[in-house]
Formats: sequence, C-alpha cells, structure tokens
Amino acid sequence: MTNTLRVTVFDYGAGNLHSLVKAVEAGGAVVHVETDPVLAVRDTDALILPGVGAFAPAAERLAPGREVMRDALLAGLPTLGICLGMQLLFDGSDEGPGRGLGVVEGQVTKLVATQVPQIGWNRLEDITDPLLVASGLDVAYYANSFVCRPTAEHAPLVSAWSEHDGDRFPASVRRGNIIGTQFHPEKSSAPGVAFVREFLQFAASLRSAS
Repeated sequence: MTNTLRVTVFDYGAGNLHSLVKAVEAGGAVVHVETDPVLAVRDTDALILPGVGAFAPAAERLAPGREVMRDALLAGLPTLGICLGMQLLFDGSDEGPGRGLGVVEGQVTKLVATQVPQIGWNRLEDITDPLLVASGLDVAYYANSFVCRPTAEHAPLVSAWSEHDGDRFPASVRRGNIIGTQFHPEKSSAPGVAFVREFLQFAASLRSAS
C-alpha cells in the first residue's frame, strides 16, 4: 500500500522494542526495524530512535553512518528520538564515549538528584511543542539517569521541561522536523500513544506536501 506511512526504527541492539513498535503500528504505520544506520534513513517516511540502552554502545552502532543519518535529519526527515534516542541527538554524553548526531548542541549529563535513576511519572511544564499540546500529554513516564543539557544557543529548542528532585531538565526538544523526548511516550498511557499518532500524522502531512 503506497499510502501507508513507512517508519524505520533504528535498533542499537540494546533491548525490547515491542511496546514502541506496537504503538507505531497502532497509529497505522508500517514499521521496519533496521540495525544499519545508513539503511535506516533510506526509503522511509520517518525515523524513530528508540529509548532503550546505554549511550556508548548506541553511539558505536551509529558511528559508521553518523554523517549520513545527520544529513538526513537536517534535510528534513521527520525523526522522533525517545529517551536515549533524544540523547543521541546531542553532541555526546558523560555516560560513555562516542559521538551523538549533534543536531542539538549540548552534552548529556547525569541527573543532579538524590534519587537516581528517575523511574515513574513526572509532569511536563512550559510545553510549546504543538504535537504535545494536541495530544494532551502533560504527565509522562520516565526511566532515566541522564538528561540533556543544551548550549545557551540551542536552549530555545527546548519545547517542554520537567523537574526531578530539584533538577530541572528538558523533557523535549524540537528542531525543525526533529523531535526528542526524554520520557517514553509509548509507556505514557493514552496521551502518550496519542502523541505518537500526532507525530505519525505530522510525518504523513510532510510526505503529502512533498
């Protein structure tokens, strides 16, 4: 079916993608899971960088096709980076070696909090991303020890904030068609699934426009 949205999930080989794939398929898209970073951005309508794993091994998987994927994102490929996937949009991480995609300038650092990791529900504040607004997602599920710290120049790309144990950090970022969420929308109940659907509709609208 040529009208069906094609979505590629880039698999770093680090965990179970079942809930994410099911959420995307529930939105009416056809999902392809790809381990090659170059093939992940070829012949697809949208890319998802999933939220399972650690930064260093994921960056190692990304390395052979980093520039190709970065170019595709900057050229307008609709992309959703979830948790670790959002962190890979940044330059690098204190969690381990390796380079991220660098489409958002900044570094990933450990939560400055007594209770780490953060596991559970947390509020989203100062939401500006229209997809978040449309989905009604203002409380989301987190499972993270590290968070993204954009440079002052790229701080305006933050499209929602959360706070954990006194540490305020970006809940989401947005640069053009690139969206990152530190939380897991696929685990954030009905509003989270609605947000995934909003992203798919956004990607479909871009395909129709082109």
